[in-house]
Amino acid sequence: MAQVTVTINGRSYPVACGAGEEERIRSLAEYVDKKVATFARDAGGVGETRLLVLASLMLADELAEASEALRRLRRAPPASPEPSAERALAAGIENLAARVEAIAERLEASQVSS
Repeated sequence: MAQVTVTINGRSYPVACGAGEEERIRSLAEYVDKKVATFARDAGGVGETRLLVLASLMLADELAEASEALRRLRRAPPASPEPSAERALAAGIENLAARVEAIAERLEASQVSS
């Protein structure tokens, strides 16, 4: 199993990941760091824990919206055979949800072992 160190809000965190997933984890961490930075800028002097909670809630909201969009796509009767672009979008959303869940599990596991 590979390990990558990510930086969020100026703090480094080691994260275990599958071989070859290092760049993806770094990219996701950069996205989370940008969310945290936005909250830090907008909210002022709140603590790091609160910043991470706010960023986590925002990311969970984004994931929930994407999941709901996927459910709506699946429920809607197609006007014509489903275009390949919609199938690709649905597959991408499912893949994203699975990756976020896997990363969250690894983060929880690495925090428990720290």
